[in-house]
Amino acid sequence: MAIIRKEIELVGSKSRRKETALFDSGATYSCIRKEIAQELEIILPLTRPLKLITAQERNYIEVKERVVLDFYISGYRFSDEFLIIENLSEKVIIGAKTLQAWRLKLDFEKEDIIIDPRVTEIQLIILTKIL
Repeated sequence: MAIIRKEIELVGSKSRRKETALFDSGATYSCIRKEIAQELEIILPLTRPLKLITAQERNYIEVKERVVLDFYISGYRFSDEFLIIENLSEKVIIGAKTLQAWRLKLDFEKEDIIIDPRVTEIQLIILTKIL
């Protein structure tokens, strides 16, 4: 498990804000604190609650809500679902699902995120062709 902290800009339909996100390859999902999610976007209920295990043995949390947000890293736009977790230790966590979907790599020597610009270009090209 490895982590890096980096400033990102979160963008929803209601507002935008910069936050320091924890990029955590040991976290399955991307997560956000409820008060931040409420400020940025309309909160959506999950069709069924998720029961997630935490790093503490035999400790579970139940997640009932989510938001879908765009976020920017070094000028590149990404988008994903963030599970809403009250009392989250960090304001925002970018988990393995998001890292894999966007092929983001963690560079621990430089404490940075490696972005393949072709991934963001492909997504934009597909969207342009659909429209």
